[in-house]
Amino acid sequence: MCYPPGARPPEVPDDLRLAPMSGGAGGEEANIASADGTKFRTYLARASGDRGVVICPDVRGLHPFYEELAERFASAGVSAIAFDYFGRTAGAAPRPPDFDFTPHVRQTTPKGVFADIAASRDHLEKGSGSRRTFVLGFCFGGRIAFLSSAEQPGLAGVVGFYGRLGRREGETWAVPADEAKRMRAPVLGLFGGADPGIPPTDVAAFDEALAAAKVKRHLESYPGAPHSFFDRSFDEHKRECDDAWRRVLAFMRTGDPRTASGDMDRVGSVG
Repeated sequence: MCYPPGARPPEVPDDLRLAPMSGGAGGEEANIASADGTKFRTYLARASGDRGVVICPDVRGLHPFYEELAERFASAGVSAIAFDYFGRTAGAAPRPPDFDFTPHVRQTTPKGVFADIAASRDHLEKGSGSRRTFVLGFCFGGRIAFLSSAEQPGLAGVVGFYGRLGRREGETWAVPADEAKRMRAPVLGLFGGADPGIPPTDVAAFDEALAAAKVKRHLESYPGAPHSFFDRSFDEHKRECDDAWRRVLAFMRTGDPRTASGDMDRVGSVG
């Protein structure tokens, strides 16, 4: 899995937070229906303004990490909805911490997940008034976020934190570089430079494919940072976490990932 059970998202930098509470801006659970009638669980945190984000979790599905992340976004003025992948195979009820997600991940399909993203987006936009919506994801969800640029019309942009860029044996999910020619929404990618699962060659290939397709993009690799560096327990990577927050929120403000500059030197970045 992408994060250990006790992991929580890092705080939004103080100067970017609009709501004073440290835990975010509060949120609410709701079971909503996908296009095929499947009920699945979501967590929505509202903010004022016209920006919103659909959060694609890691392989655990809707975990407290992502509920709290939705609150973090709301505290920064971006309405956010996190959703669960496993309504078709595990139902819509909350699950225990020791839930075995592996067989359910294997049963996910692009058709089902993208339908759930569309339903989550609709719930977000109707419930918050968002008119500029992004899709953001982590690891398994990071790749889904990248692919959403091709699969979800009318997005303002997509953000992938260490989204998988290669193919594993038996997978049904496309390689993002192979789908770049179909992508329309701008792309921001954030990677750990010390992540063995996403080598620099994969990042470079994705960047080249996006460039050939004339997709606005920025791919940032943080030297020495591991996979899943966006975790507030990683004190040694606080600077990278702050920088990532600044890039993501600037992208959501401007709509252009190339202007989403953070605090760090642009070493290792492309695009």
